[in-house]
Amino acid sequence: MLETSARLLRLLSLLQTPRDWTGADLAERLEVDVRTVRRDVDKLRTLGYPVHATPGVAGYRLGAGAKLPPLLLDDDEAIAVAIGLGIAATGTVAGIEEASVRALTKLEQVLPSRLRHRVTLLHSVTVTVPAAGPTVEPEVLTAVAAACRDRQRLRFDYRGHDGRASVRTTEPHRLVHTGRRWYLIAWDLERADWRTYRMDRLAPRIPTGPRFAPREAPDIDLAAYLSRGVSTAAYRYRARITVHVAAEAAAERIPPTVGVIESVDPYTCLLHTGSNSLDELALYLGLFNLPFTVHEPPELIAHIRDLAARLTDAVR
Repeated sequence: MLETSARLLRLLSLLQTPRDWTGADLAERLEVDVRTVRRDVDKLRTLGYPVHATPGVAGYRLGAGAKLPPLLLDDDEAIAVAIGLGIAATGTVAGIEEASVRALTKLEQVLPSRLRHRVTLLHSVTVTVPAAGPTVEPEVLTAVAAACRDRQRLRFDYRGHDGRASVRTTEPHRLVHTGRRWYLIAWDLERADWRTYRMDRLAPRIPTGPRFAPREAPDIDLAAYLSRGVSTAAYRYRARITVHVAAEAAAERIPPTVGVIESVDPYTCLLHTGSNSLDELALYLGLFNLPFTVHEPPELIAHIRDLAARLTDAVR
């Protein structure tokens, strides 16, 4: 049997798992009887940790309190947190870089030597390229995330890709992060349709609106839905291109915000992409450095032929 202090830490660690624990479950994990569990729960409450009894069953859950309890992490969790903090220090959320570095320093200071060595080794051989492009304020992320979680209507000022400002009223569904940008997928009430919004162009209006009943998501795979929305659907010209390499090889070169890749066979795949500019599409494909065949739109095919002829004439 664990000593009382060690058992309390183990109990606190179990309660930090987001689930309801019955007294019997906790007793089995701690190798004590249910009465000891009750006494230990009372001791945690005396120390200021809000352990709530679950209505209807003899169960327990750790609630939010006035102070942050010690986070008790296993080896894999500690390494994951350390890696995540390192990435956050050069990420796409504005203003958290310094806080991420401070938190990482504190974590590494208390890591066991075996884990500190693994984290230090990873950092020593890794070079992180700072995120390019616009960043999102943490307050915006948390406000929109809360509206998604609480199913509350969200009104916000939005700046479109053409710079035009508007006010949107939405039922927010999910946040999606592509690695470079944050997006909100939401039901637009005025347009009566699903829409995708870039978070760096969005300014929430607080307080949020009334609660709403959740709608069926526009797609089971929201990542694929976002990729289609930001790479093809919003543009004047939508291109369909056969790339003569496997889909896995194409995915290494083409980010999901540029186009949607559809596997055809082990040797070819289809790329669906788009742009408001034929020049932009032709330039991107010209620098592709992968064998490809353009199927549509016909305007792009004609534009590439004309461009190829002009380039050929330029070097005669």
